[in-house]
Amino acid sequence: MGMLVDGIWHDDDSRLVDETGRLRRPQSAFRNWITPDGAAGPTGEDGFRAEPGRYHLYIARACPWAHRASLLRELKGLQQIVGLSVTHWLMADRGWTFEPGPGVSPDPFYGVETLWQLYVRADPTYTGRVTVPVLWDRQRETIVSNESADIIRMFNSAFDEVGALPGDYAPRALLGEIDALNDRIYDGLNNGVYKAGFATSQSAYEAAAGAVFDTLDWLEAHLSTRTWLCGDTLTEADWRLFTTLLRFDAVYHGHFKCNVRRLVDYPVLSAYAARLYAHPAVAPTVDFDHIRRHYYQSHRQINPSGIVPIGPQPPFGAVGRAD
Repeated sequence: MGMLVDGIWHDDDSRLVDETGRLRRPQSAFRNWITPDGAAGPTGEDGFRAEPGRYHLYIARACPWAHRASLLRELKGLQQIVGLSVTHWLMADRGWTFEPGPGVSPDPFYGVETLWQLYVRADPTYTGRVTVPVLWDRQRETIVSNESADIIRMFNSAFDEVGALPGDYAPRALLGEIDALNDRIYDGLNNGVYKAGFATSQSAYEAAAGAVFDTLDWLEAHLSTRTWLCGDTLTEADWRLFTTLLRFDAVYHGHFKCNVRRLVDYPVLSAYAARLYAHPAVAPTVDFDHIRRHYYQSHRQINPSGIVPIGPQPPFGAVGRAD
């Protein structure tokens, strides 16, 4: 997978696992915000005004964090306002690349072959992981943000005055509840599956996997009394959860050893995820070929053979490739 150190690419990121065998996920480095008038957001600097055609989103279809961003782009109708590039599914010794392949949309501006080259263009001395999603400012030629949680908040409202579709997935009255849900689900499930999958000690794995199923059990009970996580209002918390649920049986259950139960063993959660998948904005963002190949063939420390299993079938009829 690899990382950059002082702008130089290194194909080793073993430092991401600590001495106890637990995964350490570093903080995102670029935390600026697009705002309607270009004023500074909660973090970062000012100067990023919402303008059609100025910004470009780089994603990997395989990645659940990038999937969040592409979902909000679709939900808010930003396809003609914010451009899109899609990496190759394989993340190997050069990290995310734009190697030609089905479903890949290469960089249209600089012709970079790897995503790390874009990071170095933004900061020639950058040290850290090279992750998706990346929100790029064509005007200032820099990265606005590589934090998916911030990007989906921007997409939710920043472009409302310049052509975005109506819809508020982070209403002010529910922000406290949304943030609390996000924190609990992120730690136990969204990131929990990764903590289980990349653990290098039995104790680290069992703690992480246990938390995954504790969270799923809680969600099954929580959703048994409401339509969405916040009751009758569909919010970003639902979409952040959905990208993990979509991948659970196909990759996390087997590849990350989160195999106590499958998503299909949770009737309430399965029905909830199916309702989300039925939203017309979702299908264009899903590519199960990218998802399955990425996990099973990129993580050779977990799956040395690189063999991609033939099952289970994707849930909710989620087959085919995104346009």
